[in-house]
Amino acid sequence: SGDGRKLFIGVGSLSNIGERGMAVEEGRAAIHELDLESGERRIFASGLRNPVGMAWEPTTGALWTVVNERDGLGDETPPDYLTSVRDGGFYGWPFCYWGQIVDGRVPQDPAMVATAITPDYALGGHTASLGLCWLPAGTLPGFPDGMVIGQHGSWNRSTLRGYKVIFVPFVNGRPAGPPRDILTGFLSPDERASHGRPVGVTIGPDGSLLVADDVGDVIWRVTGEAE
Repeated sequence: SGDGRKLFIGVGSLSNIGERGMAVEEGRAAIHELDLESGERRIFASGLRNPVGMAWEPTTGALWTVVNERDGLGDETPPDYLTSVRDGGFYGWPFCYWGQIVDGRVPQDPAMVATAITPDYALGGHTASLGLCWLPAGTLPGFPDGMVIGQHGSWNRSTLRGYKVIFVPFVNGRPAGPPRDILTGFLSPDERASHGRPVGVTIGPDGSLLVADDVGDVIWRVTGEAE
């Protein structure tokens, strides 16, 4: 948290759609809030299949995360997403997705479905969006305020997707417009990730954008005008 008193922890689900039973999913598919002084922990938000990167949006102070959604429903369904995270909010997993669209493969809990929150911004199916950081305007020439997302890339769709670093512009604390590419070219023409797979993103001490690549085993440093 901004005051340094609390730690927010993303915990992914153990399974795709709770097929091992929900007892083993207790405390999973959620973001936990840990009070660093008292050691007390609580679930801040739930129903998030795999919340990975998290970042604070400075205008509103809201917590945002990128979430990897479930498999087995096709190339584009449901999309991975970027969303603000409400305290006490439920985001659907495993009963439904993208708000209250029911997943018919899952034994239902209508009361939970009725409370499911629709995410803010779709990122496409199986992009494996993992890293997330806030990019202040002017950090990279030509880029306004917004979020940077490291997309590790798909493995389970007919045409691979992701394998790049994208930027989502924000206005007044909300996404405002289509994503823009910052880094591309990781995927070779024969659809092999031989050039790398971006994951973590952060702003370095010199104001550059740093991108961790877990296939190339390098840190990319991005400055200047992105094409």
